[in-house]
Amino acid sequence: MKWLALSLALAGHSQAALRFGCSTVSIQRLDPLVEPGKIPSSHVHQIVGGNSFNATMEGDRSEHATCTTCTFSENFSNYWTAVMFFKHSNGSYKRVPLMQNTALPNGINGGMTIYYTQQDFFSNGNQKITAFKPGFRMTVGSPTNTGDQGNPGLRFVCLQNKGTRFPELPTFPSQPCPGGIMTVHHFPACWDGKNLDSPDHQSHMYNTVREAFTPAGACPASHPVRMPQLAFETLWDTTQFNSMWPADGSNPFVLSYGDGVGYGTHADYVFGWKGDALQRAMDSNCMFNACENGNPLQSQSVQQMNACTVKSQVTEELDGWLDHLPGQENMGNM
Repeated sequence: MKWLALSLALAGHSQAALRFGCSTVSIQRLDPLVEPGKIPSSHVHQIVGGNSFNATMEGDRSEHATCTTCTFSENFSNYWTAVMFFKHSNGSYKRVPLMQNTALPNGINGGMTIYYTQQDFFSNGNQKITAFKPGFRMTVGSPTNTGDQGNPGLRFVCLQNKGTRFPELPTFPSQPCPGGIMTVHHFPACWDGKNLDSPDHQSHMYNTVREAFTPAGACPASHPVRMPQLAFETLWDTTQFNSMWPADGSNPFVLSYGDGVGYGTHADYVFGWKGDALQRAMDSNCMFNACENGNPLQSQSVQQMNACTVKSQVTEELDGWLDHLPGQENMGNM
């Protein structure tokens, strides 16, 4: 297995890199960052992580959650993205199922693969990485984007199989994908050192990464603190819809806010690691799954991950064929 070989080869480096799975904790219309307190929010999200997720999230989330859907049991953070739907030629919509990454343990209920890297995908570097702080939050991308914003961290991958990683595309693939579609969200890793959030949930951070999983440039004086490079990979099982691809070749997939191109893809993060767990990991020399079982992070079984859930605060149909996207009643002709 190339993933295991990579982990073993890098085990001697001085800084850690984390890669782990999180099963789905909820799929519903809530967005405590962009639309705090609004029930329901404007569009559907897929959420993973701690079970304290709700419409209004303030303070240290590790003090409010009692379980997490992530591999590391000290990680009560929440991570979420827009949900993908298939739009049939008759105008109806169906939610695209999630599937687990091939590099993760079997049985994970959908969810995402989460990364906290320090230099790139192949080495951990040797600079001091400062963990996020209690109350920290940020977003990347925006559903209002209608063109390429030049952010190389927001990408789509047409999967030949679950191990496919390239090429990365700025928009939805233009043809049916044999193994499904992966959405990729890389966050900036330079912090201003002062603000746990900002009005746009982005200005307190600065991006110096030119391409995904490549060494970042030096942090600027305005944002001098290097933090972990956070990234999400979400795999969507689009294969059941391949035979329904439109005859004119147009893309039939949309994100839950009505985006059928993909430039508006976005993701949200609220920090919730317990105590100094993330800093201990960043200061250690573990790599990927070698960080589990107390080395230095406590981990849990897939069964425990899948058992953690959040009750939906929104009552609406999300499965089956729908005549409109949830919350987008006036966008059925998009």
